[in-house]
Amino acid sequence: MFSGRGLNFQMNPKHIKTALLHLKKDKGLRSVIKKHGAPVFTKREAFPALVSAIIYQQLSGKAAGTIHRRFLALYKPKKHPKPEDVLKTRATKFASVGISRQKREYLKDLSRKFLDGTILPKQFPKMTDEEIREHLIRVKGIGVWTADMFLMFTLHRPDVLPTGDLGIQKGFQKLFGLKKMPTPQKMERLAESWRPHRTIASWYLWRITDTDWDG
Repeated sequence: MFSGRGLNFQMNPKHIKTALLHLKKDKGLRSVIKKHGAPVFTKREAFPALVSAIIYQQLSGKAAGTIHRRFLALYKPKKHPKPEDVLKTRATKFASVGISRQKREYLKDLSRKFLDGTILPKQFPKMTDEEIREHLIRVKGIGVWTADMFLMFTLHRPDVLPTGDLGIQKGFQKLFGLKKMPTPQKMERLAESWRPHRTIASWYLWRITDTDWDG
């Protein structure tokens, strides 16, 4: 069994196949899996992924995407800036691409903590999910939600359930026909049978939220 706390474990095609066989036992998820097929998880580096996460916070996907592209354009021909590049960037440059003063401070703090060793990506393979959460929230502007997204979409940890995400909450509400938004405790109970594949189950909950799912 995959534990989700398996150190140095990441999802791969074999795991995804195993996860889908397991999740199809859930009648509701089975129809969503049939409709949307297998999920795809792409490889990302830690610093660019966290920069992106900060920029995307509290913004619509379209607006955040525009700001993110403009931000990256500041550092051409580099594909993505390094921490030292971000620290050298003037406030006026951040403002010119739509990054708020608060997010500028978050990005600077992230960069400093990568450079001074507060954040150590090379240690992530040896750390549990909870240890990584505790490690990342040392950075200003990074909370549990951002840490969960990082665990899922950058480190590809297999058993993450981001109960603080609105889309996940709405997905549970639709899937289980709930009258009101579920509490984190209720979501944990409802998702118990999905262990140890709750990352992939969450991917399908977002698909439910984004479509006119009728069960």
